Amino acid sequence: MGIPSADWLVRPIGPVDETEVSAVLAERFGVTGTVHDLGSQQDRNYRVRTGTGDYVLKIANPASDPAALRAQCAAVERLSDAMSGLRLPRAHAGVDGEVVQRLSAGGVDLVCRLLDYVPGEPIMDSRYLAPPVVARLGELAGRVVAGLADFAGVEQERPLLWDLRNALTVVETLAPHLPDQERADRVLRASRAAHTLLEPFVDRLPVQVIHGDVTDNNVVCEPAPDGRRMPVGVIDFGDLGLGWTVAELAVTCASVLHHHGAGPASVLPAVHAFHAVRPLADEEVDALWPLVVLRTSVMVVSGQYDTLLDPGNSYAPVALDREWAMFEAAVSVPAEVMTAQLRHALGRPSAQLLPVAEHTPLPGLPDDVASLDLSVSSEELHTGRWLAPDAETALARAALTAGHAAVRTRHGEFRLTRTTVDDSVPAATCALGVELHLAGPAEIRAPWAGTVTRHGDTGVTLHTGGLDLLLDGVDAEVQPGPVVSGQQLGTVAAHEGVRVLGLQLFRPCATGGRPPRFAPPELAAGWLEVCPDPTRLFLAPDASDAPPSAPDDAPLSARDTQQAVTETELLERREHSFATVQEHYFETPPQIERGWRHHLVDTRGRGYLDMLNNVTILGHGHPGLGEAVHRQWQRLNTNSRFHYASVVELSERLTGLLPAELDTVFLVNSGSEAVDLALRLAWAATGRQDVVAVEEAYHGWTYASDAVSTSIADNPNALASRPPWVHTVAAPNSYRGRHRGPQSRRYAPEAAARVRELAVQGRPLAAFVCEPYYGNAGGMALPDGYLRQVYEATRDVGGLCVADEVQVGYGRLGSHFWGFEQQGVVPDIVTIAKAMGNGHPLGAVITRREIADAYRTQGYFFSSAGGSPVSSVVGLTVLDALRDEDLQTNAREIGAHLKDRLLELAERHALIGAVHGSGLYLGVEFVRDRESLEPATEETAAICDRLRELGVIVQPTSDRQCVLKIKPPLCLTRRSADVFADALDDVLTHGW
Repeated sequence: MGIPSADWLVRPIGPVDETEVSAVLAERFGVTGTVHDLGSQQDRNYRVRTGTGDYVLKIANPASDPAALRAQCAAVERLSDAMSGLRLPRAHAGVDGEVVQRLSAGGVDLVCRLLDYVPGEPIMDSRYLAPPVVARLGELAGRVVAGLADFAGVEQERPLLWDLRNALTVVETLAPHLPDQERADRVLRASRAAHTLLEPFVDRLPVQVIHGDVTDNNVVCEPAPDGRRMPVGVIDFGDLGLGWTVAELAVTCASVLHHHGAGPASVLPAVHAFHAVRPLADEEVDALWPLVVLRTSVMVVSGQYDTLLDPGNSYAPVALDREWAMFEAAVSVPAEVMTAQLRHALGRPSAQLLPVAEHTPLPGLPDDVASLDLSVSSEELHTGRWLAPDAETALARAALTAGHAAVRTRHGEFRLTRTTVDDSVPAATCALGVELHLAGPAEIRAPWAGTVTRHGDTGVTLHTGGLDLLLDGVDAEVQPGPVVSGQQLGTVAAHEGVRVLGLQLFRPCATGGRPPRFAPPELAAGWLEVCPDPTRLFLAPDASDAPPSAPDDAPLSARDTQQAVTETELLERREHSFATVQEHYFETPPQIERGWRHHLVDTRGRGYLDMLNNVTILGHGHPGLGEAVHRQWQRLNTNSRFHYASVVELSERLTGLLPAELDTVFLVNSGSEAVDLALRLAWAATGRQDVVAVEEAYHGWTYASDAVSTSIADNPNALASRPPWVHTVAAPNSYRGRHRGPQSRRYAPEAAARVRELAVQGRPLAAFVCEPYYGNAGGMALPDGYLRQVYEATRDVGGLCVADEVQVGYGRLGSHFWGFEQQGVVPDIVTIAKAMGNGHPLGAVITRREIADAYRTQGYFFSSAGGSPVSSVVGLTVLDALRDEDLQTNAREIGAHLKDRLLELAERHALIGAVHGSGLYLGVEFVRDRESLEPATEETAAICDRLRELGVIVQPTSDRQCVLKIKPPLCLTRRSADVFADALDDVLTHGW
């Protein structure tokens, strides 16, 4: 481009005395007030506080053209008219009517403007930016370029430093001056590669006036209800000028990359939002990532050069680390891959056909090549087998032993065998090549003519006109250099009795290098386009095993698109066929198709730590339980009217775990049915109907269990819609209830008094129902002696005491097997479910014989599946595993460690108001203020979303939805507990 450096290298302006600034304000603008230096890279900015409002006095660098400054003011006025509601720095004319005023400082003639101070806070740090925030940045960039589309107020004669049309020249001019020449060389190489990719489009990219710097630093934000800083205004129009329209988006995307946890895929929400406002043409999509690389390169070299020009400027050095972080992120993935990913995200995958193989590379390969299923749904990877380092090899060897001559893996498959657990970063699970396992020797031939190079001891690459074939596991017989089609390259190498050939196709990228063997899910579409499927080279077309909904000869980006579409369509099908009142976790939920112990895995091989699933108390995929169910189902499954051993054994085991007087068992299918039956038993035994329930509790969805459910989180009308036979007492919440701390002892006598008062009023109770550990509030212990006093009052008036152990029972507290034990009482009726079946629909009601017999006055009781042979075996196996694996002890020890970690977090993070619970029945309550205890409801939901991104599944609970519900499987390990605590610390430290 040949731009003389003097035209765009700007020496920063020196400081201007604040006394002089005040004088200029008074003389030129008629404004008086206090001034504060805001800092700047090249200009000088001062905040001016007056009695009538705040302003910013911008003293421009001597290199600034007054006409350009007037154009900036005009552009702001244009946007103010076009974009109502957007906060912008409108200019105020001086006393002479001009917006640009002249002054002299330190013997230098300068110009200045007085602008509105735009309220809000810029995103000046590198904290995490949530997708909605990134999307808002992209939306603002799109709205700005749309608003300036026909703005003609700029006559750009002098080339500008930040105009990305000049980017390569800027980098090549400044890089030699950098003190770190190793970094300078990296930036130069990356810039030249990006420029090469950009060159085909430069004459076709639309040019207009752009802001040029719609970045995190140049927007102002207001906190959203969830605490996220949402951009509401744009400031600093100092880089306004002509440029490529898409450069506006590139600049915005680049600014995202230095934020905590950000990677190239983090910009996708901004791209989508920009595109929705100002649609991108194909050539702009192709130019976008090269421009991001060029933008970050210019930032690195200019930032370094500014520190050399002005060592005393404190603004420039602070930015150096984040500018380098942006560059590192931008070049962490080849631009060709990101371009393909962007095209995929916008629904524009490019179809690139593969050359037809002139010769098969494996002429001796038989037709019956078996295909390994290494996906998340594989039937060969149960019971955690997928975590074994040799899982793939073991499956392949088993297939060869079974008589197959060859076994292959599948291209584009998200392999469960590559999934990691307890990892905040998604593993690279998408296969970008295939492996071929062979029972015997095999020769390898060139499928087409090309040039051979060697990599490693057993690696051969065949380069052919824009497509490389990478072969690993080759005893090479060919020397590097040209080869003809069909020429033998070598044989498949044998290593420890195993012959494995890796095949990978790769379209070389401008930055060089070899592709990875696997890609992370968020970049899979891009990598699959650059690394197409080599399977057709050695298999006939009808031997393909592409996903049924995508043809095998489709471009692989399209096959990956099909996977994404399938996930989206599945959610849409759920909404159409599955009642939406049966809600799902998360707005855009992952598709979970596998679980093992305390981990879950989605269809793309992302592993999650399950801190939520109190139903599966043993953990997911428990092998003993699966085997027991399989054996019983093969033998018999019927209903409990038949006589068989397992229903008797389960009933005896349950009563053996309870006080002796609780000697009779009913088996049902769920906690809702259990509570419903418990109430019906109380009605039958007492001849009454009135029930007292605790506020903010949930007991189920049947008529009776829903009637005593008082949580407004589950039913906003819970208190107003109760039938007249349900009476409530205050939730004994010692943290935020009306009696707190030591005063919480008052809840028990008040509740007991209410029970007695109802009797005096002629409404004596049939039952008092309560969770013995306050679950819906987030795992909170009842005040000491609470149940003792209320149970006594209930029995004094002839009522029965029901302990709802559905959530808390079965050892989850660690210290006690049953929650009521912690209160030192014995209930009349106990209800259990959830943990009882480890996810199988199973519940129970245990009571005294005379109470059970009283039910005959209502007729007989029967549950078709309750107590079936399979359900009974499930119940017995769960109890065996709880005992044999000592899971209650694990709950006590790991729960205590986890609670200590959470309490330590509370000392450092003010958002944590309290840590509730015992064992692995815990809750972390978030508040906006520790004095008022204002619930941090929206923040809690956002924190759960961010934790999911970090690989942790957890959800809010309580009527205020401000408590993290921490009820993992009892097999949780100390390491996984630490992973959760570390992830929560990360979110509270770096944002959500």
